[in-house]
Order: sequence, then C-alpha cells, then structure tokens
Amino acid sequence: MIVAEMHKQGLTAIWISLISNVILTIMKLAAGLALASPVLLADGVHNAGDIIATVAALTSSMVSKKPADEDHPYGHGKAEVVASALVAVILVLAAFWIGVQSVGALFEPPEAESWLALGAAFLSLVWKQALYVYTIRIGRKSKSKSVLATAYDHLADVYASLAAVLGIGLAVLGDRFGWTWAAYGDPVAGIIVSLLVLKLAFEMGREAVDILMEKNASAEKIEGYQGLILGIGHIKRIDRIRAREHGHYIVVDVRVGVPGDFTIQQGHDISREIKKRIMDSDPDVVEVMVHLNPWYDAE
Repeated sequence: MIVAEMHKQGLTAIWISLISNVILTIMKLAAGLALASPVLLADGVHNAGDIIATVAALTSSMVSKKPADEDHPYGHGKAEVVASALVAVILVLAAFWIGVQSVGALFEPPEAESWLALGAAFLSLVWKQALYVYTIRIGRKSKSKSVLATAYDHLADVYASLAAVLGIGLAVLGDRFGWTWAAYGDPVAGIIVSLLVLKLAFEMGREAVDILMEKNASAEKIEGYQGLILGIGHIKRIDRIRAREHGHYIVVDVRVGVPGDFTIQQGHDISREIKKRIMDSDPDVVEVMVHLNPWYDAE
C-alpha cells in the first residue's frame, strides 16, 4: 500500500512537471519573440527539450512499476534508469546549446533588454526552484530514478533561469547607468551555466551507466548484508555476495557454505532466514537469491 502511494506521488510530480514545462516553454518563446530577447528564446528552446525529458520520465515511471513476467523475471525497474540516461543526454545537448549561444553572443552587438523580460526570467526561476524542491523530495522519498531525473532537470533549468535573470538584470542596469560592459553579463553567465549543466549531466549519466552495467551496490551495503548473514547460526563462510540496482529496488545474490550433512529442510530454513534478515534490514531489496554450498570440517 505504501509502495503504491509512493508511485502515485511520483507520477503526480512528473505530471505537474510536464504541464509546467509546457506552460513555461510557451511563455518564454512568446516573451522572447515579443520582446526580442535572445536569452529568453534560448531558454524557451531549452525548455522544449525538457518536455521530451519529462515525457520519457513519465513513460518509464509507469513501465517500471509493471510486475515481473516471463520476459522480465527481475521486473521492469531499469526502465527508469533508461529514462535517467536519456535526460542526461538531453542535458548535455542543452549545455552545448546554451554554451554555443552564449559564446556567439559575445561577438555580436548586445541586445537591449527590458523589465518585462527580466520579470519573465525571474518568474521562471521561482517556478523552477519550487518544482525542483518538490520533485527532489518526492524522488528521494520514493527512490524513483525517473522522478529524481526530473528533479535534476529542473535544477539545470534553475541554473539557466538564474543566468537569464543575472544577464538581463545587468543589461537593464547597464542601459540605465551607461555600463557598456554590463550588456555582456548575459552571455558570460550563460557560459558558466552551460558548464554547471554539463557537470550535472555527467553525474546523472555515470550513475545510469553504472546501474545498466550492473555495477555492484555500495561497499557499505555489501558489508551490511555480510554482517547479517554471518550472524545466522551454522553459516560457515560466505563464498560470494553480489547486489545490483534495478531502478528503485535491489536484487541480492548470495552463496554461503553450510554443514554438508544438513538436511534439505535445514538448508531451506537457513535460506529463508537469510532472505528475511536482508529484506527486513533494507526495504529497497525485493529479491534475495540464495545458493548453499556444502562445508566440511576438513576444509
């Protein structure tokens, strides 16, 4: 029941993000055209890419919650990781877009900015910050990779909107006080933001690739599982232990040595105890596969 409620909250967060991205894209593109603001136009194009990313996150979130079947015996959790990787790619493209536009603006006559353009950029900044705080809270609570990817996409937009506010604000002040250098505040801020977005995309992409390549869970988690297993009576050794993420859940694979003269029932009871201890200690674990190896005193 709790898992279903978490999933519902995650889907709601992504739907709110999608609707917000559509509204903000229309607003920025319209304002950019009406006010002849290149920074708002660039930010609007960036937001259009966010719509694609949010649709991917929404689709993957729905797919990831499907139960395991014959073709996908470990479930569909990695669908969220695929979406996270896609968002990382979109952020890389957005970073290059912002960077190219900003560098190009340095070599062109600066455009005059208006208070209306500044207001539109500030509204976007506040809106995106609120969306980031909301989605990152839901994403961390539900451990949903797709919701977290959406949150980090909002964070990249916060950076971009902050650059727009600073750039347009400097340009407006420059027009008022005759600061010619201030007209180039926007492209300089844009270059800095492109680097921040690129760093964020790299971190997201690296995590997604690690999960898709089935990198082992953290050393802390593995050590925790080992301690639980060794605390069970009759466990003589741990031959192998592996754990991998499948999106919002973890699958653990364990091989342990038990006395070779144990009955099948005794081995079965030990396997159940291993599963119970690990799953009770870590709610992220949904499957524990246990293989028993015979152990003898001579070993």
